[in-house]
Amino acid sequence: MTVPVFREFLEQNPGVEIIMVSRKNFEALFAGVPNVTFKGIDLDDYKGLFGLRKLSNELIREFNPDCIANLHDVIRTKVLDRIYRRKGLKVFKIDKGKEEKEHLTDVWNLEKVQLKKTVERYADVFRKMGFKVELSHQLRPTSEHQSGIGFAPFAQHKGKMLPLEKSYELVRILAQRHTVYFFGGGKKETETLDRWESEIPNTKNLSGKLNLTEELNYIAGLELMISMDSANMHLASLVGTRCVSIWGATHPYAGFLGFGQSEEDVVQVKDLTCRPCSVFGDKECYRGDWACLEEFNIQKVIDRVNF
Repeated sequence: MTVPVFREFLEQNPGVEIIMVSRKNFEALFAGVPNVTFKGIDLDDYKGLFGLRKLSNELIREFNPDCIANLHDVIRTKVLDRIYRRKGLKVFKIDKGKEEKEHLTDVWNLEKVQLKKTVERYADVFRKMGFKVELSHQLRPTSEHQSGIGFAPFAQHKGKMLPLEKSYELVRILAQRHTVYFFGGGKKETETLDRWESEIPNTKNLSGKLNLTEELNYIAGLELMISMDSANMHLASLVGTRCVSIWGATHPYAGFLGFGQSEEDVVQVKDLTCRPCSVFGDKECYRGDWACLEEFNIQKVIDRVNF
């Protein structure tokens, strides 16, 4: 979700350079963004306090930064913040709004309201530095020719994933009018999608066949992406592809709707007062029946696709 923020921030502040430090496998996400230098690292090389001190020294020596933007605010980056401050660098960190999100996901809270979007929280870090940033919240398609529908039926946590029998039926109906491309990862997901491809005409399984760059290029060429509240929604945003997103235990109110995606393309069970019960979908169902997913009507997705 940082990529579109970086792109628009740097367009509005020419002459600024961002050094993005993250895991090596995320490098493809930042390819093509002017004035972003990606520094990929292996976290196993920087374990513990001494490892983080080693990392901070290497980054200062290589890049000599003017200031530090902590866009993650986890234990590892909190330690790095302290090291950088001791070295005289100014550190600016994200406000995740943890208390607001705890209140939002309290099942007894009946006054659910939209919280600040996460991309605006990223932009706030640069605003604290004194820069002006106005996010457009608009998709930027990167491909002129778009056709077919992408479908990513999996998510990291159960609370974010439509039951597979519902996803199967959804694909079976959509594939009668559209070519449907499956996206996933890992052996079990690939095996499931291989079976779906063999059973449902007009589908193609791409799971396990593409690297991240190739996957982004494929999504860019789609007319539409269908995804859970998962990484695939955000990959669609990066390449300007419209995404119909499916939400279960989580909710766009927490601020994680993909950059530029329309709230009208959010599909969810709206009349459950317990939603959202989790920011990330990693909690057990309070009711025990997963009504947010079991009562989900796939016709609502079909209606958005054919809108």
